[in-house]
Amino acid sequence: MAKVGLMILLATTLCWATLADSVSRKSMNREASEDEGDIDRRLRLLNKPAVKSIRSADGDIIDCVDIHKQPAFDHPALKNHAIQMKPSIELPSETKATKNEHSKPAISQTWQKSGSCPKGTIPIRRIQRQDLLRASSPERFGKMYHPHSQEHVANSTLNENVRNVVINGTEVSLPYRKDRSQAVLYTAGFSYIGASGDINVWNPNLDLPDDFTTAQIWLLGGPGDKYESVEAGWMVNPKLYGDKQTRLFTHWTVDGSVSTGCFDLTCSGFVQTNSEVALGSAVNPISSDGGEQYQMSVGIFMDPNTSNWWLKLTNNLVVGYFPGSLFFYLKRKAIMVNWGGQVYSTMVKKSPHTRTAMGSGRYSETLHSHACYIKQVRIMDYSLSLKYPEMVQVYNDEVYCYNGNNHRDGYVGEPVFYFGGPGQNNFCP
Repeated sequence: MAKVGLMILLATTLCWATLADSVSRKSMNREASEDEGDIDRRLRLLNKPAVKSIRSADGDIIDCVDIHKQPAFDHPALKNHAIQMKPSIELPSETKATKNEHSKPAISQTWQKSGSCPKGTIPIRRIQRQDLLRASSPERFGKMYHPHSQEHVANSTLNENVRNVVINGTEVSLPYRKDRSQAVLYTAGFSYIGASGDINVWNPNLDLPDDFTTAQIWLLGGPGDKYESVEAGWMVNPKLYGDKQTRLFTHWTVDGSVSTGCFDLTCSGFVQTNSEVALGSAVNPISSDGGEQYQMSVGIFMDPNTSNWWLKLTNNLVVGYFPGSLFFYLKRKAIMVNWGGQVYSTMVKKSPHTRTAMGSGRYSETLHSHACYIKQVRIMDYSLSLKYPEMVQVYNDEVYCYNGNNHRDGYVGEPVFYFGGPGQNNFCP
């Protein structure tokens, strides 16, 4: 009798185990199906129907999309937005007489060798399934922030998130993120409606899979912990782009990248008007240590008649704009401008430090032909003319890992901002 009871017990246990395993597998299959569904929906949202597609030699696919059907218009604030095809003012630019001609321009992109987009379309780098699989979730693809960065903001005091500095007699807040290390030249205290500079192009070493590194210009407005910003420059970001090529990028946010904004056209926001440049596409050629230097001009300027922030590149190439309707503070002006570099990693400000490099990977003291630089540092105010900032300061998060140096040769000419570093080394353990 006891033997029969034991057999019944074992049979019942096996039945329940089989049922539980079946339920578990069905649940896993359903979750996998839901994940696949999320990815498919996101891909359909990101990749608009193409009039023409161009396969680049570097593996990118560039879709030529009707200018009126670009991702920007998925944003609620832009539902009835009428495209501004060009600025209502003449955007300022340096004359050849004032520019340093020792470095060559570098705003060619690999995809351009394989074709061009027709008039009335804009080139958009196609997002692939594997791009979304690298992100923590399909919704977070293209975002600046990492999850722990958001947790830090939520669980800390304002003083931990902000560093106050005084420049031009005005106290301003430098946003703090524990996963970011920066070396920047900054100015504050006036009403800025534009900034520009010439950045030489490098391809720095990347260490950890989630790391990325930038050389850029950005304008900021609003409180330090929830600042608004518009940004542009070059970046190496394998998690976003799937490789270690140096690429042109833009970025915007209205809350310090806690939940809003994105890179390039990976969310709705930036309105592109130019058919020649693909945001997120590789930039070449690259500068060499001790050799030829190649640079790109980057300028971001607000049209005072529309509050749109226009991006302008080398040879006065106007790419498009961040609509003023996205912003509150930046609808009128920026209160701070930064030029320089950033490294994002879970292993900055820690030991062992990431080996991801900034700039060329060389410190700022190595100067021309070795360090990354930004020349022709300029701001624009409501006079609508370019000028060197009245007062600037250098700020370094980790001076032994990455640093900046506003260097002037002799007593003539204006300074050049050099910046960069290797990350982990004998002085940055």
